[in-house]
Amino acid sequence: MPRLAVLLLTLLCTAAALAQSSPYSSRDEALKGLASQDAAQRVEAVTWIANYGTPADGEILRQRLTDENPFVRGFAEQGLWLLWSRSGDKAIDALMAKGLEEMQAQQFKESIATFSEVVRRKPAFAEGWNRRATALYLAGELRKSLADCDEVMKRNPHHFGALAGYGQIYFQLEQYEKAIEYWKRALKVNPNMVGVEINIRGAEQLIAERRKRSA
Repeated sequence: MPRLAVLLLTLLCTAAALAQSSPYSSRDEALKGLASQDAAQRVEAVTWIANYGTPADGEILRQRLTDENPFVRGFAEQGLWLLWSRSGDKAIDALMAKGLEEMQAQQFKESIATFSEVVRRKPAFAEGWNRRATALYLAGELRKSLADCDEVMKRNPHHFGALAGYGQIYFQLEQYEKAIEYWKRALKVNPNMVGVEINIRGAEQLIAERRKRSA
C-alpha cells in the first residue's frame, strides 16, 4: 500500500541481491540453513526460498521477520514481497509488471485497469488486489482502495503491506485511532517497519492536538 509504492521500486534493486548464487541446491537444504547459528547461512537460506519457493513458503519467511539478526530480517521482508509478487502465470506476471510501470509513471487510470485485468483473470492472487489497492490509493480512490485491502486480507491475512495500507487510508480520512489500530497490526506481523512506527507517533500527536482543541 502507500509504502508499497516505494517498496516496489526498492524491490527492483534488491531482487538482484536476492538472486545471487546460493550454496543450497534444494528446499530441504535451505530449511536446514534457516536453523543455522550462522546469520550468513540464514540469509542464504532466505534467499533460496525467496527465489525458488512457493507462496506456501511465506509462513517460513514470515517467521524470520523476528530473527535476531537485522540482515536476516531485512532479507526475509524483501523475500516475502518477491514470493507474493509471483503469480505462477507468465501472462499475469507480465500484466503485473505493466501495471507497476504505469503506476510509477503516475498513469493511475491505466494502472488500475491493468490490475483489474489481473484480478479478473486470477482472483485468488492476493498481490493483484494489493497492487490495485495501491493504485487506487494513489489515485485518491480511498474507499475503493479499502475494499481491495479487504480482498487482500481474505487471501493473505498476514499481508503487512495491506495492513499498513489500511492505516494510511484511515489516516487520510482523518480516522486516526483506526489508522493506529491497523498500523499496530502491521507491526505485530512485521516489527521492522520503521516508517509505520513514525506514522503512529504522528497520528498520536494529531489525536492529542484534536483533544486539546475540543477541551
